[in-house]
Amino acid sequence: MEQTREFWDAQAATFDEQPDHGLRDPEVRAAWADVLLPLMPPAPAAVVDLGCGTGSLAVLVAEAGYSVRGVDLSSRMVAAAEEKAEAAGVDAEFMRGDAAVPPYPRASCDVVLARHVLWALPDPGAALDRWVELLRPEGCLVLIEGRWFTGAGLTAVDCQALVLGRRREATVRWLDDPALWGSAIEDERYLLFSRA
Repeated sequence: MEQTREFWDAQAATFDEQPDHGLRDPEVRAAWADVLLPLMPPAPAAVVDLGCGTGSLAVLVAEAGYSVRGVDLSSRMVAAAEEKAEAAGVDAEFMRGDAAVPPYPRASCDVVLARHVLWALPDPGAALDRWVELLRPEGCLVLIEGRWFTGAGLTAVDCQALVLGRRREATVRWLDDPALWGSAIEDERYLLFSRA
């Protein structure tokens, strides 16, 4: 885990240079808002962003009026997320911690959000068990994942099977719109949504 933390600490300074990481391009930012916000319960519902990185999605959601907490293994990513929230003038709470075992109480949130995290965890099933426990009744699970051209990642079929082992519903939406990524993509990227 220490090597993973060091890797992401080293990535923090340049992480937001990718259009879908920093959401600096207004078109990319708007595309993500159009995908995520309609899935959310009414604000100010409580959202936890697990593996929040530099906090781009957390800040986007906080700007829409949600109560947001984020956790990331990298202290440099957390520092960047805090700076981003302050610059945006939103209240969002960030802390360093393990996304696989989030430091939050059971039934403490309405939405669990994780982008490109589940595939990288050593035991995705155990992580999902914990994530589902965080949800209040009727809480939503929002996973953004993919299977990249490098062969890394998690297919939609595999992710759906993992979620359906713990929840009754797991709907996949393909994220192939170039506006989300800043350019055309050739690999499998998707959002998995589970309300129950």
